[in-house]
Amino acid sequence: MNSSQQRGTTGRSKARRLELIAIGRKLFADTSYDALSMDDIARHAGVAKGLIYYYFESKRGYYLAIIEDAVAELVARAAGDTGLPRAERVHRTVDGYLRYAQSHQAAYRTIVTGGVGFDPQVQSIRDAVREELIAALAHGAYGRREIPLLARLALLGWLSGVEGVTLEWLDHPELPRASVCALLIRQLRATLHTIEEFAPECPAPPPEPYPGPHPGVAPTAVHSP
Repeated sequence: MNSSQQRGTTGRSKARRLELIAIGRKLFADTSYDALSMDDIARHAGVAKGLIYYYFESKRGYYLAIIEDAVAELVARAAGDTGLPRAERVHRTVDGYLRYAQSHQAAYRTIVTGGVGFDPQVQSIRDAVREELIAALAHGAYGRREIPLLARLALLGWLSGVEGVTLEWLDHPELPRASVCALLIRQLRATLHTIEEFAPECPAPPPEPYPGPHPGVAPTAVHSP
């Protein structure tokens, strides 16, 4: 967290900062970084432009704070629901990921593609999200977050595929989210079986009933984290 992000972290100032981030999440949900000026942002937020500079120093600082806040919600969803059956937990994780991308398309594209130009801080946010999602998947599948490098690479490959599929799906909204979710879960099942072949110490979890049918996809059992 930089100096601007550390400002106003108590009491009314903290609440005001969070309010500005919430407004920004709505503004940037489907609008690219370049499409809004600071004047536009201040006008939509109903505040003086100087207030945004006070809390975030710059438009970029504001945008990064918005992305970090939105991503924290995604990561919390992935790491949560640990008391649910594995199949239901993985369904909620993947479906939550797709819901996030669908509801925050501009921010999602920024994170996955590396930001405006090459932005090291956005890259860092993306890397942190990937690591947390992989750790959550590993914990669900094997009961531990630390796994052999080969297993980690396989899950990273699956997650990279998820990013590519999600970006393409956002350009084709006529395809139901439930079908995309079911597709990604089946691909994860295949990945877990492949991991078991190369790393026997990481056996694929036993199949569980899939939590409900999806349009165009027959119900099935799934090996899930």
